[in-house]
Amino acid sequence: MRLSSGYEAKKARVEMLPLIDVVFLLLVFFIYAMVSMVVHRGLKVELPSAGSATMEKNDYISISINAENQLYLNSEPTVIEGLAEQVLKLRGGETKPVFIEGDTKADLGLAIELLDDLKGAGIEEVSFSCKQEKP
Repeated sequence: MRLSSGYEAKKARVEMLPLIDVVFLLLVFFIYAMVSMVVHRGLKVELPSAGSATMEKNDYISISINAENQLYLNSEPTVIEGLAEQVLKLRGGETKPVFIEGDTKADLGLAIELLDDLKGAGIEEVSFSCKQEKP
């Protein structure tokens, strides 16, 4: 015969609410971390804005023109003379796109001259980087 002690054998329960809270907090953390990641790190130039600006995730070559009309090839200072040949050497026979990032205070003539030099060297995959306008 069994005596009862007043306590019945209780099964252990796995509570789901704390688990759901932890998973939700992890989800929020990872979403915030992804949003705050920087895609492209380069020189600080003030880009003009456009309605359809998108950044491709291909391997690319960056040419920057700052407000003082100084040129940078992949963040390295350079001059316009021989720049097209440097770009051809960096491409190494591949079809890497070239992005030109120009400050809004940079001379348009320098950008046009640069574009002409690149086209004269047979580089057709040239795009201008700009900020996307917020609707």
